[in-house]
Amino acid sequence: MRRQGLYNRQHAKQAGAVKGMIGRLLIAVVVVICTISFLVLWTSNGGGPSGFRSELNLDKLWRGADSGGWRPSSAPRSNWPPPPRETNGYLRVRCNGGLNQQRTAICNAVLAARIMNAALVLPELDANSFWHDDSGFRGIYDVEHFIMSLRYDVKIVEKIPEIRKNGKTKKIKAVQLRPPRDAPISWYTTDALAKMKEHGAIYLTPFSHRLAEEIDNPEYQRLRCRVNYHALRFKTNIIKLSQSIVDKLRSQGHFMSIHLRFEMDMLAFAGCFDIFNPKEQEILKKYRKENFAPKKLVYEERRAIGKCPLTPEEVGLILRAMGFNNSTKIYLAAGELFGGERFMKPFRALFPHLENHSSVDPADELAENTQGLLGSAVDYMVCLLSDIFMPTYDGPSNFANNLLGHRLYYGFRTTIRPDRKALAPIFIDLEKGRTMGFEEAVRQAMLNTNLGGPHKRIPPDSFYTNSWPECFCQTSPKNPAHKCPPDNVLEILNSQLGEATDDLESVPQSNSTIYVAER
Repeated sequence: MRRQGLYNRQHAKQAGAVKGMIGRLLIAVVVVICTISFLVLWTSNGGGPSGFRSELNLDKLWRGADSGGWRPSSAPRSNWPPPPRETNGYLRVRCNGGLNQQRTAICNAVLAARIMNAALVLPELDANSFWHDDSGFRGIYDVEHFIMSLRYDVKIVEKIPEIRKNGKTKKIKAVQLRPPRDAPISWYTTDALAKMKEHGAIYLTPFSHRLAEEIDNPEYQRLRCRVNYHALRFKTNIIKLSQSIVDKLRSQGHFMSIHLRFEMDMLAFAGCFDIFNPKEQEILKKYRKENFAPKKLVYEERRAIGKCPLTPEEVGLILRAMGFNNSTKIYLAAGELFGGERFMKPFRALFPHLENHSSVDPADELAENTQGLLGSAVDYMVCLLSDIFMPTYDGPSNFANNLLGHRLYYGFRTTIRPDRKALAPIFIDLEKGRTMGFEEAVRQAMLNTNLGGPHKRIPPDSFYTNSWPECFCQTSPKNPAHKCPPDNVLEILNSQLGEATDDLESVPQSNSTIYVAER
């Protein structure tokens, strides 16, 4: 009432007009400043018509990320003596989990053997309750290549040999140990080594995530890369199947692979139940109770911070916002999607050219083992070789995380890694009917993600997700620690080992599956 009375006074009309003009000018100035600030910020993030085209140009995404002058190199760069003839004993490990968890465990086992100066017995692959697959190491990997590739690093045997003592043949019995999770090197050089010297052999089980990933020794980290990207080569039948699928997919141009992790175990782990019907919710809650530690999870809270796996429809909307059209060919690497076709239908409407290993190559070998280690190995190779790879949930997903690291090592191949935390409020707004600016908001969120180039490893990313810079080098580095090893590094290793060998650090000449497997 006081403000109204003031403006009703005759003698204040002029003053009011001046104040009104000043107020309007101030508002105009603020609007201009905010607009300029927004444009500057948008442009700096790659926004705007020209900025967006330069940052998310689809032709560039199909070609791969900028290497920044880096190239993969896991050869030793300092004194790296070969394994001595006399070891401290034998190391057995049982690698549990799925294919990629086992792969990580194998890398850790080789490093553990090197640390303890032990002879590594060919790792055992757990025929666990999920896979129901007893293929074993020989059924998946090329054993001879594995042993030969690592001869500079560790001694590997297929089984613990028998010994003769006092004229009698005697078996060495490995004493069983349970390593602590993410055990430090000191545990292996003390507790484990003492038991090995005492008994002649130790058996570490279970062996998954039983060696710390962050180790302040770049040569040890490079050994992990030599195992992961060079020594672990799938068997010939897997390579041929994978290459056949890749050839058929690429016969009509580029193709993208997506790891669609909209599966029961991940949904139960994340506690994302509310989008399902009561019966499905009951199944998820039962699975969670039986497989995960009790924890109160509120769906709205989990959803708001991006802890839920992306739905197939959300994946499709992200790709459409980035500029991919319905002619894009997509290879799906996924287990059984929870909720069935009703969740796939919107995705299929956006991107009808969807394939999986069974639809591209319905070979009898795959048909008989679609969900086993063979099917997972083929999916892994096809995703590795695809032009673009997109993991939809890379939290505790060993498949996605290992592929991110392998594609980085394999020439910085493009990955689209959605920032679920940044995207969550955008999708929540969409669900509430606020559609204006949706695609631009998605694009801005994606501009702030790494698309496959060299980038700093930030927790919770593991070394297997990003081995930069330890397993990379530069020919003209600013930091001497990043200098590539000498051209004659293999001659040096050969002279120390006392035998000739093949080149483990050959430069890629093509995109062949066989070459990738060797790397």
